[in-house]
Amino acid sequence: MFAQPGDSFYEQVGGHETFVRLVHAFYEGVAQDETLRALYPEEDLGPAEVRLRMFLEQYFGGPTTYSEQRGHPRLRMRHVNYAVTPDQRDRWMRHMLAAMDTLDLPESHDAAMRDYFRRAADMLVNADDEGNRL
Repeated sequence: MFAQPGDSFYEQVGGHETFVRLVHAFYEGVAQDETLRALYPEEDLGPAEVRLRMFLEQYFGGPTTYSEQRGHPRLRMRHVNYAVTPDQRDRWMRHMLAAMDTLDLPESHDAAMRDYFRRAADMLVNADDEGNRL
């Protein structure tokens, strides 16, 4: 697929299939990370994978399925009940950046997505590495 002038960022990076690949690769890493895996109560990571994919698709200009099914994203509020530590942030980032490495995106698009992930991950930290709330 070749991007056309006026295409959304979502379309420019390859649309649905790109986000399916990205999020699947991310959760393959999470599944192998004992610390992060413990944060997901579901037996199967599938539901979390779908939620993150829908969120990212919407954030980057794709379908609004996430909001239609789950309401406003309220990213920080949805994570407030969890102690998010710098170590967890770093682990999350390690897996997301590794997943980004599996994509072949134009440099500017790759940089924009990595920048978003860094900012979002930093914003969600609300505890120190011992789990004490900040």
